[in-house]
Amino acid sequence: MANITAAQVKELREATGAGMMDCKKALVQTGGDFEKAVNYLRENGMAKAAKKAGRIASEGLVRFVTNADATKACVIEFNTETDFAAKNPELVEFTEKLAAMGLEAEKVCGTCVLEMPYGAEGSVQDVLTAKIARIGENMSIRRIVKLEEPGVRYVGYLHSNGKIAVVVGLKTEASAEEVAVVGKDVAMQVCSMRPLYLDEKGVDAEYLAGEKEVIMAQIRNESPDKPDHIIEKMIVGRLKKTLQEVCLLDQKFVKDNAMSVKQYVDSVARELGKSIEVSEMVRYEVGEGMEKKQENFAEEVAKQMV
Repeated sequence: MANITAAQVKELREATGAGMMDCKKALVQTGGDFEKAVNYLRENGMAKAAKKAGRIASEGLVRFVTNADATKACVIEFNTETDFAAKNPELVEFTEKLAAMGLEAEKVCGTCVLEMPYGAEGSVQDVLTAKIARIGENMSIRRIVKLEEPGVRYVGYLHSNGKIAVVVGLKTEASAEEVAVVGKDVAMQVCSMRPLYLDEKGVDAEYLAGEKEVIMAQIRNESPDKPDHIIEKMIVGRLKKTLQEVCLLDQKFVKDNAMSVKQYVDSVARELGKSIEVSEMVRYEVGEGMEKKQENFAEEVAKQMV
């Protein structure tokens, strides 16, 4: 008899909506095979169909939108189960419309968006539920944010595969047209170099403490006989180098390694005769931090035909 764990029973219950004992029995009968257990429950009338909500939606697309004068922006991540569905023109249009709706909404959050009216079709939740049923995949609005700080111009960049969207905020008196190029350059930097913070002032204290511990351990392993006062100096030097890599403004500018991002932005500001300060950044990458279920296409098609 297969050793059935509580975690397996819980996963099967969430996927099918069947009772706990029924789920355990199904797993025992099928030797712990999840898909066979789903079919067992369906065949025995214990679950009408596997709930799509039990599947992992870690693929999808991201989009951003700004208004005409770049004084506000909205960024959204919409998740699907497969990359194939993410490229569906219907879902692309739906995601872009949601971003546009978020741009004009007073309050923006995942729950708020679902409650918004979507024309004559009902709420966004109603429309999303209908699309899930028709397309046959679990889908969700994972996250959405609206940016609208006074005195800030927003410029975005969408990576060519539609999987990464970046919006940066530039505090300036310059017009949207005047900062379009520098804004896109900085957004592309964020896209490619993945900075964690704008500058050293914004670095999280917990992150700093953790990095110091790692660096200290590295140094002690490399040079166990070094005195503490020397180690302290080495920590300061290495930590400075680490911060230059994770802080956007201190990073080497990708298009010209002879200067930092801050130096590049300052040079553009001097040319315009107007100050420019990078004040915000948002970087959304599809599925980052999520578990990804590995399946091949043939298996996925077979499941849809059950």
